[in-house]
Amino acid sequence: MSRYLNPYTDFGFKKLFGEEANKDLLIDFLNQLLPEHHQIAELDFRNSEQLPDIPLGRKAIFDIHCISTTGERFIVEMQKEKFRFFKERSVFYATFPIREQAKKGDWLFELEPMYLIAILDFVYDEAKEMRKFRRDVALRDQDGELFFDKLHFKFLQMPLFTKQEHELQTHFDKWLYFLKNLESFDHIPSILDEPVFQKAFYTAELANLSHEQYTAYEENLLDYLGVK
Repeated sequence: MSRYLNPYTDFGFKKLFGEEANKDLLIDFLNQLLPEHHQIAELDFRNSEQLPDIPLGRKAIFDIHCISTTGERFIVEMQKEKFRFFKERSVFYATFPIREQAKKGDWLFELEPMYLIAILDFVYDEAKEMRKFRRDVALRDQDGELFFDKLHFKFLQMPLFTKQEHELQTHFDKWLYFLKNLESFDHIPSILDEPVFQKAFYTAELANLSHEQYTAYEENLLDYLGVK
């Protein structure tokens, strides 16, 4: 068994990014992906899995309601699950936090910005020559002009991130290196020996889990590996 948990499992993903105690980790990570005008100052979780009218399970998908450093409110939805018809499901899931903004009575359809961020342990780009580690998607017209600036998709195809430790240049690079290699680490690499990653490693260390948490993680890992 590894020293650290697998961040692609439902348990690992939520342990790192879905707990109140680790909001600072999530904010630090998301602010590497979001534009300057949507840098997060505060956030609150909304458990998307509890939405009653979704017929299909939404494992490791949750909505994060954010307030930017300028006071603007916006929504981030995070997911990591591999599905058939992945693109179609991503668009479908993105509609729920949009639809929930509707208010009874006299509502003018003023929507909060919405980002869907997917951290993927698989590659959805079929043609090799078209494959990119990161894809930022927005609604544009036939001339490439941005049509709607309040709906954005950010897909991280983690198998396509190939930087080694000596190639890491940015804080975002470090986060990606951490996530991709976490399960294989047996110590904290010197390049990640800084407070935010020290906390992330501590959170991810299996020895720090309770017996019940460890049992739940083992079962979840078997599900992830397709053993069960």
